[in-house]
Amino acid sequence: MARFFLHISLVAALMLSLSACHEHEEFSNNPQGNFDALWKEIDEHYCFFKYKNIDWDEVGRRYRAQVHPEMSSTELFDVCATMLRELKDGHTNLISSFNVSRYWIWEQYPQNYDERLVNEFYLNFNYHQVSGIKYQILSNNFGYMYYGDFSNGIGEGNLDNVLAYLASSDGLIIDVRNNGGGFLTNVETLVARFITDDLYAGSISHKTGPGHDDFSEPYDYYFHPASPSRIKYMKPVVILTNRSSYSATNNFVSIMKYVPNVRIVGDTTGGGSGLPFTSEIPCGWTVRFSACSILDASGKETEFGVEPSEGCKVDMTDDDRARGKDTILETAFNVLTSMISESH
Repeated sequence: MARFFLHISLVAALMLSLSACHEHEEFSNNPQGNFDALWKEIDEHYCFFKYKNIDWDEVGRRYRAQVHPEMSSTELFDVCATMLRELKDGHTNLISSFNVSRYWIWEQYPQNYDERLVNEFYLNFNYHQVSGIKYQILSNNFGYMYYGDFSNGIGEGNLDNVLAYLASSDGLIIDVRNNGGGFLTNVETLVARFITDDLYAGSISHKTGPGHDDFSEPYDYYFHPASPSRIKYMKPVVILTNRSSYSATNNFVSIMKYVPNVRIVGDTTGGGSGLPFTSEIPCGWTVRFSACSILDASGKETEFGVEPSEGCKVDMTDDDRARGKDTILETAFNVLTSMISESH
């Protein structure tokens, strides 16, 4: 079976071939032309219209009425950016030389993470760090890994050293709160250390035409265990999440949720499951948006996030924070203890 990276490359190739054989409409480099070019690009290639129940024609009419020939670039950008926020998609951005539009869903929810609190009261400012991973064995003999950015490459040798150090722990906590995403290849590298057999990770559908329902049949992708020479961790694992666990992190959580002996604790992730695609409108602004849908192993969309395991939804409380306690981390200790007890 092909590696996940190759699946993504194939999707990109399919999308490029679709664009190449699809007749391209020319738009003028003026406010109306740029607006129409942006609207049409999204109309033909965005992948979540049906899932999100968005009437893009109505959205276009409403915002097109605000466009006029005398408006400045800044005014046009604001109209376009506000229109794109109707998609409720953190993978959708309009990028100009003076601004970048965005939709940050996690700003609407409790933060549920305090780095200083964890560093001071659990790690005692004493931890190891390599390949973007902060790790230590806590006083209760549970291992703790904090990975804050999937853009930080994970060296296989580094990961061997991390897991060798954590091997004597009774269970492991992987904290991906506030991890906004990064490279899906790093997701694959990390997941491979917690599985012993090929793991069905989900499926991908790509656009096959300009219609909102023009999609390929979903095709499956799998993750493979690390080679026998690499160190794996097969004891109970808990993943900590919050609403700022987004994009590639959302994918990581959606996959680990189906790994045996793993639980997800905290808040629902921030979502962001679409594979991004970029294009350009006549004035030179770049638009980035979700163009391919990734379903999890149960066939569900995770665009709006991955829920914690049953009974594991928890928010940090102000009382705990005042006492130097991380409610989510403390819950993870209890969950791990129960998992270990059940396995004996």
